[in-house]
Amino acid sequence: MDSETLETFTRLSSSMDRVNWKKSLEAMFVLLHKRFVFDNLVIYVGKGSGNTSEVVFARAVGRGRSREAEAPWGEEIANQVISTGKIVESIPPDQISPDRISKPHLLGLPIILPERRGALVFVRFGGPRFTVEQLPLAALAAVQTARTLEKNILQESLSQLEHARHRAQLQDDFIATISHELHTPLGFIKGYTTSLLRSDTTWDSSTQQEFLTIIDEESDHLLALIDRMLDSARLQSGNMRMDFQPVRLEALLRDVAQRFHARHDDLEVILDLAPAPPILADTIHLTQVFDNLFDNAIKYAPGSKITISLQVNEAWQNVTFADLGPGIPREHIPYLFERFYRVPGQNSKSGTGLGLFICKQIVQAHQGRISVMTTPGKGTIFHIELPLHAEKTEKEV
Repeated sequence: MDSETLETFTRLSSSMDRVNWKKSLEAMFVLLHKRFVFDNLVIYVGKGSGNTSEVVFARAVGRGRSREAEAPWGEEIANQVISTGKIVESIPPDQISPDRISKPHLLGLPIILPERRGALVFVRFGGPRFTVEQLPLAALAAVQTARTLEKNILQESLSQLEHARHRAQLQDDFIATISHELHTPLGFIKGYTTSLLRSDTTWDSSTQQEFLTIIDEESDHLLALIDRMLDSARLQSGNMRMDFQPVRLEALLRDVAQRFHARHDDLEVILDLAPAPPILADTIHLTQVFDNLFDNAIKYAPGSKITISLQVNEAWQNVTFADLGPGIPREHIPYLFERFYRVPGQNSKSGTGLGLFICKQIVQAHQGRISVMTTPGKGTIFHIELPLHAEKTEKEV
C-alpha cells in the first residue's frame, strides 16, 4: 500500500468525529473507489447472537447501478464472515455469460464492533478477481468502517443516557413543583377553614364572605391542577377520549378571547380572524389549548398585548398567538413541549410544566401541528395548524 493512500486515510480518520457517520463512510469509499475498483459495496451488522444480519449502509457505484433491485448484494457471504470472523471470497464459476450481473466476485471482510460483528462486502460484476495486493487496502477500509460505526454507536448511547438523565431531572423537578403547587391551595383552604371554625372568635358576615371566597377560589385552583395532571396522564397513556364535531375556529377563538378579557379588564387582545369553514374538532379540548396559550401569555408576558390571527389556505387553518413579552431563550425551544419541562427562571410564578405538553398532544390528536417562534426581548409566537379535512371520529388518543 502506498504512502499517499495511508496518509489520506489518516487524515480522514482524524476528521471522522466531526461529521455525520454516513458522510464519513461516503468520503472514505469515494477515496477507496479511485484505487480499488468495485461495483457495489454493502455493510452488514449481525443481529443478536445468531447468524442473521441487517444492512446499515449500501452503495451501487459501478455496473450494478442501473439494476440495483436484481443485483446480488452478498448477504450469504456476509453471514459467513459474521459467523467465522474471517475474510471470505467468492468467485463465480468459469462459465460464459453475456450478463455481468450474474457473475459477481464477492469479497467479505469482518467488522468487529462492541458486542456484535459485522461484514464489509465488496462486489465486482464480471471481474476482475480481487488481488492479493488489494486485500490490505480492503482490510484497512474494514477497520476504518468499524471505527466509524463504533463512534456512532457510542454517540447514540451517550445521547440516550443524556436523554434519560434529562427525563429523570424533569420528573424530579415536577415532583418538587407539584408538591409546592398542591400545598399552596391546600394551605389556604386549611388556614381559612380553621379560622372560620374557631370558637373563640366571631367573624362578621363580610369577613366570612371574604374567607369563603378565598376557599372557593383555591378549591378551583386545586381542581384545575388535578384535572391538568389527569389529562397529562391520559394523553401520555393514550386514554384521552376525543369527540370530533364541526367547529368554527373563528367563533371559538372569539369566545375564548372575550372570556379572558372579562376576567382581565386591562388585557389588550387584537383579533385578526379570517372567515373560515368549519373543521372537525373536539371543542372542549381545543378550547383547552387556547386557554393554555392565553394563560401562558398572561403569566410570562404580563401587560403585553396579545394578537391572535386565523388564516386559511388550501389544506390548513392556521392560528397564531403572539405576545410582546421577554421571549424564550433559544436553547429551551427543543424541550418546550416535553412533559414536565419548565423554562428555568423565566418567571417567579411557578408552573407544572404540563400545559404545553397537553397542547401538543391535543393538537396532534386533531392531526395538526404546533410550533413556537421566539425572539428574546421581543416576544413569542405560537403557531397551530389544523387540517381543513379530517376523518370524523370519536376515539381515544
